[in-house]
Amino acid sequence: MPRPRNKEDLLTAAKENYSKLMDFIASMSEVEMNTLFDFSSDAGKKEAHWSRDKNVRDVLIHLYEWQKLLLKFVENNAGKTDAKSAIAFLPSEYSWKTYGAMNVMFWNRNQSTSLEDAKKNLEKTHAQLLSLIEKYSDEELFTKKHFAWTGGTDLGSYFVSMTSSHYDWALKKLKAHRKNCAK
Repeated sequence: MPRPRNKEDLLTAAKENYSKLMDFIASMSEVEMNTLFDFSSDAGKKEAHWSRDKNVRDVLIHLYEWQKLLLKFVENNAGKTDAKSAIAFLPSEYSWKTYGAMNVMFWNRNQSTSLEDAKKNLEKTHAQLLSLIEKYSDEELFTKKHFAWTGGTDLGSYFVSMTSSHYDWALKKLKAHRKNCAK
């Protein structure tokens, strides 16, 4: 599916990729659900997230935490007309150079979260994002710099990144785990 460029496609992609992810998780065997992730033997999987996330819960929590960032970003900035008063997307102690440390903080913060709670949390933020998307027009979502607080991009890109694209990332990771379990 091509990257969404309008509200209808954004909502469709978000819903479809979320469903694909949840359906895949529902199809996972006991072995797949209970085997810790281990991608260490795959030389192509060197990015930090391949060693950070150890199970399905960790992946879902990652999605949930990033969706909370987007919800807070929009809440903090809706109605602002200038970039100077905008509150950044990332918490002030992190930057796009150090967001890996933020991901580790999310991971650490959620180690006592159950898989069921992780699913419920993600279901909640997913629904909140869909509802929030509904409030915006195509122009508001997909016109670069329509909102000063989105910087040089468009608001829709944030939503794509935190929904359909992120769900696709998670699904690829879970499929790689399934492949490892089958070895």
